[in-house]
Amino acid sequence: MASNKNKLAFLSMPAPASYVAGLGRGASGFTTRSDIGPAREGPSAEVIAEAQARRGEEPEIDPEQFQDPDNEYGLFAGTTYEQDDEEADKIYDDVDQKMDSRRRARREARENAELAKHRAERPKIQQQFADLKRGLSVVTDQEWESIPEVGNLTRKKRRKDERTFVVPDSIIVGDRSKSEYENSLDTRQQQANGFETPADTGTMTNFVEIGQARDKILSLKLDQISGTATTSGSATSVDPKGYLTSLNSVVLKTEAEIGDIKRARMLFDSLVKSNPKHAPGWIAAACLEEHAGRMVAARKLIKAGCEQCPKSDDVWLEAARLHNNDDAKVILANAVQHVGQSVKIWLAAADLEQDAKSKKRVLRKALENIPNSVKLWKETVNLEESATDARILLSRAVEVIPLSVELWLALARLETPERAKAVLNKARKSVPTSHEIWIAAGRLLEQGAVDDPDKSTETSNKELELVDRTIELGVRELRRHQVLLTRDQWLKEAERCESDGSPRTCEAIIKATVSMEVEEEDRLDTWVGDAESAEARGMVGTARAVLAYALKVFPDQRNLWRKAADLEKAHGTKESLDGVLSQAVHYCPQAEVLWLMSAKEKWLAGDVPAAREVLEKAFIANPESEQIWLAAVKLEAENGELGVARELLVRARTVADTERIWMKSAVFERQQGQYAAALETVSSALSKFPKFAKLYMIQGQIRQMEKNYSVARASYAAGLKACPKEITLWVLASKLEELDGRSIKARALLEKGRLVNPANEILWAESVGVEERSGGAAQAKAMLARGLQECPSSGLLWSMSIWAEPRPTRKSRSVDALKKSKDNPLITCTVARLFWAERKIEKARQWFSRSVATEQDKDIGDHWGWWLKFERQHGTPEYVEEVIRQGVAAEPHHGPVWQVIAKDDKNVGKSTKELLVMAADALQ
Repeated sequence: MASNKNKLAFLSMPAPASYVAGLGRGASGFTTRSDIGPAREGPSAEVIAEAQARRGEEPEIDPEQFQDPDNEYGLFAGTTYEQDDEEADKIYDDVDQKMDSRRRARREARENAELAKHRAERPKIQQQFADLKRGLSVVTDQEWESIPEVGNLTRKKRRKDERTFVVPDSIIVGDRSKSEYENSLDTRQQQANGFETPADTGTMTNFVEIGQARDKILSLKLDQISGTATTSGSATSVDPKGYLTSLNSVVLKTEAEIGDIKRARMLFDSLVKSNPKHAPGWIAAACLEEHAGRMVAARKLIKAGCEQCPKSDDVWLEAARLHNNDDAKVILANAVQHVGQSVKIWLAAADLEQDAKSKKRVLRKALENIPNSVKLWKETVNLEESATDARILLSRAVEVIPLSVELWLALARLETPERAKAVLNKARKSVPTSHEIWIAAGRLLEQGAVDDPDKSTETSNKELELVDRTIELGVRELRRHQVLLTRDQWLKEAERCESDGSPRTCEAIIKATVSMEVEEEDRLDTWVGDAESAEARGMVGTARAVLAYALKVFPDQRNLWRKAADLEKAHGTKESLDGVLSQAVHYCPQAEVLWLMSAKEKWLAGDVPAAREVLEKAFIANPESEQIWLAAVKLEAENGELGVARELLVRARTVADTERIWMKSAVFERQQGQYAAALETVSSALSKFPKFAKLYMIQGQIRQMEKNYSVARASYAAGLKACPKEITLWVLASKLEELDGRSIKARALLEKGRLVNPANEILWAESVGVEERSGGAAQAKAMLARGLQECPSSGLLWSMSIWAEPRPTRKSRSVDALKKSKDNPLITCTVARLFWAERKIEKARQWFSRSVATEQDKDIGDHWGWWLKFERQHGTPEYVEEVIRQGVAAEPHHGPVWQVIAKDDKNVGKSTKELLVMAADALQ
């Protein structure tokens, strides 16, 4: 027992200071309120402040108290809130609102963008299944029924809940009808036995509204078809088939539409009651009832409107419209008694008649009441079948209405030419302010001069001159009567005459009025603008007349003659073009381009002697003209007169003595295979023109053809020393080194050329080509990247960059190229080729067309070659012919492949069409 007591003695001992119960099994110590005693209130803020003051410490201030705008404990805690403070707060609030409004649009836009982004990243469940829900619209009933029921896939036993549903009215009505049938049998039996049955007090479903709606629909439909009912005696019969068929077209109006109709009916009813003399109110009310399908009510309303507003022709016309044909005739007969001067009433009455004789009778009756109506006279004349009757009517019409220009002109058109002149003279006296009569007179004179084949040319010309005098007189007379048409109005009248087939009258109007309202110093520009705008609208005769008048005023303007020649070349005949050019060289003998155009047109027409004659006259007028000498040489060389061409070149070197003539002489000798003579000519030319780069090119090319690379290299080196800015010389020199197997020397030359000529796309492109031909694809790509850095808008380098990309990334690269190169034609053609590779035929055709859209783009022969190659593969023969036609008309001169083919000595004398076909074959 003593040992046990010693063992439990620790229970009465105090616990060690660091003892925590249960620490060995993972428990942690904690402190309760009973351990520390009851809670005590801490020292107040005043006590803390006094203690800090005794110790010499400053009171701690919360640094965040001034950050809260609503915390006024800070600097102004002890002040009084006065009116000044209130005004200041208002001002700051206004400033805050103003700043918020300035940033509101940006903030809202940013919030909307963030919301849209959030919704795109995390769409709602409804949006995720929207496409599937739309797909359910095509599911048929059979497919829907064939969908199996979802079973218990978990194979767990579930408690079957008993569900209750609301019984529909149809079942109740069915049960009730059954019980009513049984009750009726019992009632009949009881009545038969002499018993009385009590009234049925059960609650029945009210179908009154449904029955009223049904009756309303039937009554509306009966009103609608009442016009088709046939009456025999006192009975009205309706076609059952037609009635049942028309029931299919009944459109049941929604509750909203019915409500709108009721509100509108109330408004119109109030309107016609408050202002019964207001005709549009009655018409609107009748139209409303017509729209609602209540034709009887509509007719009653419009009848009341006719009684209240008998002087309104619109009410009578509306009443006639709402009734059938026979009733409408009666209504309009009553209308003419009240508004007999209304033209619309009489015309409506005439339209109701079926045969022409009745129409004539109504219209003649109308003319008795309204003889001064032009519209009635025109309708009456249009009903006449013979020209004689129409002429008689128009003669009477112009007597009654002498101021009607339409009637005078109509009468003149029906008369013979001689009597038409008399009619127009009377019209001119009756209506001296009408310009249409003067124009009609001019057209009549032109028609008489042109249509009569028996008249001589001299007589016809005199009558055509009479047209000019008539229009000029008409303009003066109109001015005298204060009729001032603007210049644009006269130009429109001239275009109208051209459209109606009277070109001489159009020309006469232009002569008489084109100089109106134009300052003297602005005449040339204004007339050129008028001609261009008229040509753009397709009015070639007007444009020709404007240019002809301008050339009479400015006969020494070579640009004006050039425009006239271009107009005739595009829209005129060979004779008209030859006439314009003959006059042009007569008035501007120093204009070399006009002489060359005249000679070229005669040459293209096959008249070589006439072309020589033109050039001989051109030599007399311009003895030292380089272009005329070279044109004469080309004419003789193209026609096989090589000796004459050589003699002309010798004379040209003596007379004109220009660097271009010397260069053409050397090229001519080279084309004929006379290399020695060509080199001698080049040497003589270089002694006179040492800075002319093309002479060095010809010398080097001839030496290169002779396989004498060292001498050719020396020629190019001399050329580069004399003309370091000539890009073609650098390219030819590098190609020579590459041909000789010295690619390193070619690279060095091109690098030197890029230093002398920075930011040149041709040199960079040639450098890329040297790397590609040397087999260094990586070096070529690096060189291309350097070139794009120096020439960021180069279409040539961007085109090479597109083709250097793998096929999947070419399209994105082409988008960057279009942005950087600003629609360069090379990029446009490259994009067309990309579409071609993807078999997008129409898009490729559109982009090929865009690549040759402008005049500058049309000069690139390679683009025409690519387009022709494309149409040969995917187009029709018509497309191929159209591309060839446009390419020949463009006469291209540039392009890497085109220049190689065109300047080849073997292709001398070939036409543009042949060169275009060869270029399409050479392009790869």
